[in-house]
Amino acid sequence: MQARWCGQRRSGGVWLVVLLVSLLSACSGGYAPVTEQSLGARSTTPAPERYTVRRGDTLYAIAWRYGLDYRAVARLNGIDNRYIIYPGQKLRLKSSSSAAKASRAKNSSSASLSTQSSVAKTARPDNAGTGSSVDRSGKLAPTATVRWQWPVAGPLLARFSSGSTPNKGVDLAGAIGDPVRAAATGKVVYAGSGLLGYGNLVIVNHNEQYLSAYAHNSRIFVKEGDTVKAGDKIAEIGSTGTSRPMLHFEIRRDGKPVDPLKYLPKK
Repeated sequence: MQARWCGQRRSGGVWLVVLLVSLLSACSGGYAPVTEQSLGARSTTPAPERYTVRRGDTLYAIAWRYGLDYRAVARLNGIDNRYIIYPGQKLRLKSSSSAAKASRAKNSSSASLSTQSSVAKTARPDNAGTGSSVDRSGKLAPTATVRWQWPVAGPLLARFSSGSTPNKGVDLAGAIGDPVRAAATGKVVYAGSGLLGYGNLVIVNHNEQYLSAYAHNSRIFVKEGDTVKAGDKIAEIGSTGTSRPMLHFEIRRDGKPVDPLKYLPKK
């Protein structure tokens, strides 16, 4: 019906041309070009001073939207490590300079103690593994390193970029229905479609420092709170929120996007 409407003839000369132009996006399937909608919407939005929690929000998703560390947002608002929020709650997303200095001093002190307690341990690169990042109780192990693997087998479409047209991760080709697999062991902290530009999205927390995201899925097979192992099928490739079937994959360290190609094994 939509295609017939876009193709119907109407009298009125210039009016008809204007009408056809205005309906062009409907005739083309409703998706904006990748560079306009997907990459642009996936760029980090500056964080406001305060944010009102809406139904369907999670602390992880809010922090992800603004490129923040969810742990810092939790500390700023006195939220415990269950990270529970509720609709209508007012969250502070920016701290005062004095609070920021105190937080940095506390983190520096904690880091110093952590370094002293682990001085006898041999350092490993970030993509090396020392075991599971989830213990038997299902809780994340903050000190575990992450062993990464490719979430899909398809070729690289677009690389990580922080330039004038930012891409906060990598885009990987695939056909609709191809499996999307967890890139590392962890816990699902978001599964939904509430973040503009990501379509159907899954976010996995690996060791409280690293999170990974899997966007534009056609179907999602996990829910928030699920524990997944590296290689588990968590979704299927789709084109939700973009103009072609693909997986947009991100890794964030302490809330900040990093280049996944520096963590994934060489193909």
